[in-house]
Amino acid sequence: MTTHDPSAPDVHEAAFNPAAPASPLERARSLLHLTRQAMAAPDLQGGLLPVMEALLSGTAAVGTAYFEASGDQALVYQVRAAAGEMPSTAGMAAIAAHGLPANVPLLRVLQEAPEALFYGDVHASPDTQGFVELGVASLAAAPVQDTQGELFGALLMHTFRPHAWTHDERQLFGMVADTVASLTCRLRAEEHMRAAQESSLRALGLALEARDGESLGHTDRVTALALKMAGRLAFTPQETCALRWGAYLHDIGKIAVPDAVLLKRGPLDADEWEVMKGHVVAGSSFATTLAFLPDASLAVIAQHHERWDGSGYPWGMSGDEISLGARIFALCDVYDALVSERPYKEAWRPEDALAEVQAQAGRQFDPALVPVFVTVVNEQEG
Repeated sequence: MTTHDPSAPDVHEAAFNPAAPASPLERARSLLHLTRQAMAAPDLQGGLLPVMEALLSGTAAVGTAYFEASGDQALVYQVRAAAGEMPSTAGMAAIAAHGLPANVPLLRVLQEAPEALFYGDVHASPDTQGFVELGVASLAAAPVQDTQGELFGALLMHTFRPHAWTHDERQLFGMVADTVASLTCRLRAEEHMRAAQESSLRALGLALEARDGESLGHTDRVTALALKMAGRLAFTPQETCALRWGAYLHDIGKIAVPDAVLLKRGPLDADEWEVMKGHVVAGSSFATTLAFLPDASLAVIAQHHERWDGSGYPWGMSGDEISLGARIFALCDVYDALVSERPYKEAWRPEDALAEVQAQAGRQFDPALVPVFVTVVNEQEG
């Protein structure tokens, strides 16, 4: 995306040729391909930019942008994706930084508009009040609505000189607007679903803490530590989410541990310890019933008590057999247990707990991860 100097010649519009070499069928196939790509995209930017570029190459527009309502009150519409040239005016810079106010006339008109609107000269319509000052001469605007018909976004494209939008341009803009609406509705639905899943998983972890009574705050603390490790190790958003969800549910199997064992004050005997260790298998069994949990989350739940040297439980895994997420989480889990007070022990000082973690490098913990963990904790404590 670039800015436009109003004094420069409008080469894009001069070069635009509505009678492009491609046949209508070929252009339709190309747009269909782009639409399929957009609908399969995991995020808004990845989905919108290809179709926006196609819009610019198939019309006289020099720039296009998608604005979406920010928050439930919809007082401002923020730029979520843009392509091409944008006006280099102070007003446009303010919109890019702070959004388009919901009370501008164009957005009020789009609230009731059933389809795209086209303005060949923004001077000539009260709907486009304010766009002249932005440096825009002609404009096309399409409402993006949710399944209830409520406006939550707007797709705009513009030129820097007055332009009468042709039939083909209107058709193409309408098809792109439909793609934008479908993509954003899908992504919004997925975001709401993930938010619900996230809340449910964290609630499960906190409910278990409430039953235990002696580890309140443990889930949030170890999750926060694990996420800092993920940041240090440049995890992708998907990898980070999987680690977070595994952290929420790491001890969920303790719901199957009898109160006499889970709530016992003092050390467990050998038989009780075997019962306690069974929480890992029980947790894995429970977690696999949650079909949306990724494998990396399940691995954290199943493997976070494994040890680098193979002496852990329940599977006796060692080294790289243990998933990276579980190796990361084991560090966070043990450290938090050491620095927390329990009925059978006092809380360790952070420096003593870190010394113990370092002493266990190559035995309990992945030796390559221990220095990273120490750095993360020192930064947190500092």
